[in-house]
Amino acid sequence: MKALKYSVSVHAIEFCLLLAITFSSPLISFGKSTDTLQNDEKFVVVLDAGHGGHDPGNLGNGYLEKNIALNIVLKAGAILEKDPSIKVIYTRKDDTFVDLYVRGEIANKANADVFVSVHCDSHTSNAHGAGTFVLGLHANEQNFEVAKKENSVIYLEDNYQKRYADYDINSPESVIGLTIMQEEFLDNSIGLAKVIQDNFSNKLKRTDRKVKQAGFIVLHQTFMPSVLVETGFLTNKQEGAYLNSKKGQSEMGTSIAEAIVDYKNTAQANRADIGSRVVEAPAPPKQVEKPVKKEVEKKKSDITQKSEPRKDKDLIASNEPIERPNKAKAEKEAAQIIAEAANRKKSEVVSQDTKPVTVDKNDEIAIDEKEEPNKTGVIYKIQIMASAKNLPLRPESFNGLNRVAKEPFKNLYRYVYGSTQSLEEAKIMKRNADQKGYTTSYIVAYKNGERIPFKDSLK
Repeated sequence: MKALKYSVSVHAIEFCLLLAITFSSPLISFGKSTDTLQNDEKFVVVLDAGHGGHDPGNLGNGYLEKNIALNIVLKAGAILEKDPSIKVIYTRKDDTFVDLYVRGEIANKANADVFVSVHCDSHTSNAHGAGTFVLGLHANEQNFEVAKKENSVIYLEDNYQKRYADYDINSPESVIGLTIMQEEFLDNSIGLAKVIQDNFSNKLKRTDRKVKQAGFIVLHQTFMPSVLVETGFLTNKQEGAYLNSKKGQSEMGTSIAEAIVDYKNTAQANRADIGSRVVEAPAPPKQVEKPVKKEVEKKKSDITQKSEPRKDKDLIASNEPIERPNKAKAEKEAAQIIAEAANRKKSEVVSQDTKPVTVDKNDEIAIDEKEEPNKTGVIYKIQIMASAKNLPLRPESFNGLNRVAKEPFKNLYRYVYGSTQSLEEAKIMKRNADQKGYTTSYIVAYKNGERIPFKDSLK
């Protein structure tokens, strides 16, 4: 496999250090659906039992990781399913092999609120304890080795050379690119991971191996708060026997389920508190007497001409319901994804042009930005990254890219490049971003100043 080529700037390194600092103050909130979750909607949890089928996982002391992970997941799912406000979806419920990218597709298509992948670790016979990982840079060699073992499952997949061509499991630098699109959910992922770890250490008295970051491919495939739980070391005789026992599997599954419920309830309570503090809009003004009607209308007209409407709705809690997919079909769709995965290529958000476009490596293609979108038009931009750091909007901050803007979003900033009403020009801008090192950037769409799902822009 070829190593992923990235131009690692000083800013990228600074950002990586910032991610490590966030461990000390996790924020409990949902990544993409907390602000819009309605009372009659279910909180969707995707539970992923690692490995399966012809992939046994770790085999310490003769125990099978795939079986232990599945039993823990089924226990956690059974508990969560008793809560009528929660919908549980499994990436597998039996001894089958599921590709890593398919696991992510299941969660994404279900519009899941959280994704939890369960595994068992292996190391020396003395190593013990449970740890929970979120996607990020390997803080040390040990974290890197854990990720390498879990990521090596890609070699069991068909067509892995093409599907994971840009990822080298032996290269720590590859992870820099993997983290970009999951950064929006990092705080939430850390929050969920911390609740899980607190349960392990406080309720079960397990050795706490803390919340850590590492470059797990399965977490990169998801676009919601996601964690990978290493429940313990099969290579440790006592811990392996515990995890292989019904008691151990029941306790671990229960602990994970209770953590998910705690995370959900805390997040919803925070959302309700924020909603209660939203300032209500003032009541409509009383009818103005006719003698001064013309003067009032004139002032209103002057104000309208001189001011532009605010477009920062992402920062204001809203009571407007936002349409979400029908989750009743989620499990059926998940099964369809697995069945169809072997017969189709991984779907892309935007298809590539059939005609080649030549781009000078030293120059960006000029895009006309003078056109203003009309009231019903769509404009496209390229999201190159999301970060908790407020970067100065200078080309040197973004590997030489200019025309970069930032959008506040929850606790982060989305950094977007360019602006055009043409999808074809947007594809060219995407290639510009790729050449500058932002190979995981993607096209985003806006209508009337609001970001909309990309698929809606094609209607």
